[in-house]
Amino acid sequence: MAPGVGKTYRALQDLRRARDAGRDALVAVVETHGRAETAAQVEGLEVLPRRTIEHRGIVQHELDLPGLLERAARGRGGASRPTGGPGTPGAGDPTAPDPAGDRLLVLVDELAHTNAPGTEHPKRWQDVDAVLAAGIDVVSTVNVQHLESLNDQVMELTGVRVRETVPDRVLVDAEDVVVIDLPPEALLQRLRDGQIYPVERVPAALNNFFRVERLTALRETALLQVAEEVGARRLSARPARVRDDAGGPVGTRGEQADGPRLGDDVVDAVRERILVLVSANGSGQRVLRRAWRSARRLRAHVDVLHVQRPGRTPSPAEKDRLRGLRSLCGLLGVELLVVEDDEVAVAAARVARERGCTYVFVGVPRPPAGLRRAAAWLPPALTGGRAPLPELLWRRLPGVDVRVVSDRRDRPERPDPHDRTAR
Repeated sequence: MAPGVGKTYRALQDLRRARDAGRDALVAVVETHGRAETAAQVEGLEVLPRRTIEHRGIVQHELDLPGLLERAARGRGGASRPTGGPGTPGAGDPTAPDPAGDRLLVLVDELAHTNAPGTEHPKRWQDVDAVLAAGIDVVSTVNVQHLESLNDQVMELTGVRVRETVPDRVLVDAEDVVVIDLPPEALLQRLRDGQIYPVERVPAALNNFFRVERLTALRETALLQVAEEVGARRLSARPARVRDDAGGPVGTRGEQADGPRLGDDVVDAVRERILVLVSANGSGQRVLRRAWRSARRLRAHVDVLHVQRPGRTPSPAEKDRLRGLRSLCGLLGVELLVVEDDEVAVAAARVARERGCTYVFVGVPRPPAGLRRAAAWLPPALTGGRAPLPELLWRRLPGVDVRVVSDRRDRPERPDPHDRTAR
């Protein structure tokens, strides 16, 4: 939900239980933030030395990925062992005995962390991808505001633009999800008692995420995210669990779900398909995130379309936004199509028909306030007389739902105080 709820503490407890049950367990990265009770949980566990990297006069301590892979291959006590890929038995509940042998379980804290230059990957979640590919099980932590598809929603709720994000697939692919929940009032009391940050950082924290209304909104967002994940997983054939921090089931999927399972062939036959129209005017990422979250609820496939006028060279700012859109598409696991056409509606209708889309998502930028007031009383002949894009799409795509995503950029953005990329 937010810093200080006890994610790292709980992850260390899980690692301890796994070790006590006989598993090979290792702390690869842990961020205690000076919290004594968290540091106490590390005592007695094997800890992988961090790699020290100096960048612009700042010393950072990062995950030693080569060292971790070597330790995994060497095994506990120096005995070499084979490693399997993701999906090997024993990867579900990290605290359970490992039927695959002495399969290594590691804690890699703070999944959204940005690595220092000179490491193997820009982001820690990419390190974790490499660790999983090597057949190592991972326990990690993440706040709900770091999920990429929620970036705009978190900005609207808190006024803070979070720059360090992780792909939503980290939850989709996880074998076990544990929700660490704490009422906002209890979290604020922990903050005031100095259990989250040093005393000198408390006033700044109270001006950012740590307000009752913002913490309440983040908590509701986290619980809704889990509820949606449970709903999506009920249609999946791969068993997994979603639990609260007390170990109770929030929901199940696969063989543990109530009722019959749907095979992939049946799901694909009835699956909705969404076409997302994105522009380089600055609102494209918001439209894409909203459409992607709707697609998760609908179990729909997503196509993303950007239409350029033939012969027109994009401006430097537009090129930057297109690069950002491509990067976001990569994070969300969708394809960006770029086509040339003088008419956006014509191109969009053609692609929607070709791909059998049942929904079209489009963003409509808000004109300046003065222009909105003028358009309210001017006759159509003086405002261009041209139908807006959603109306053109409705005319060309009968039977296809056209959804308009509003532009909510009126609220000023504030930097994320936990963003290490800005330091």
